[in-house]
Amino acid sequence: MRALLIVSLLALTACAETTQAVDGVARRSAKAAVAETFATRFPMVPKAAVTPFSDCVIDNASAREIGEFAKDAVIGVSETTAALVRSVIERPETQSCITKAGLAALTA
Repeated sequence: MRALLIVSLLALTACAETTQAVDGVARRSAKAAVAETFATRFPMVPKAAVTPFSDCVIDNASAREIGEFAKDAVIGVSETTAALVRSVIERPETQSCITKAGLAALTA
């Protein structure tokens, strides 16, 4: 019985680590798509603010939205990507993050 418990705990740990790894890859891909969207579709965003703004969008996106951004990293960004970025930017939490990130980027 004890051996079964140990094996079960090891399996759960491995599953959690795999899930974290997959989430990390999806987030990095999504961030790349969002950064490209800022660079190509939002010319008013200063180059120094693209990375911090992208972080804000990813940090405030849902799992589904991150999946959409990650897919766009593979197939290319489009107006649909830009619309999704705008949607996430409209959230109060994202706006607060972008305000702080923008001030930091401009003073750095």
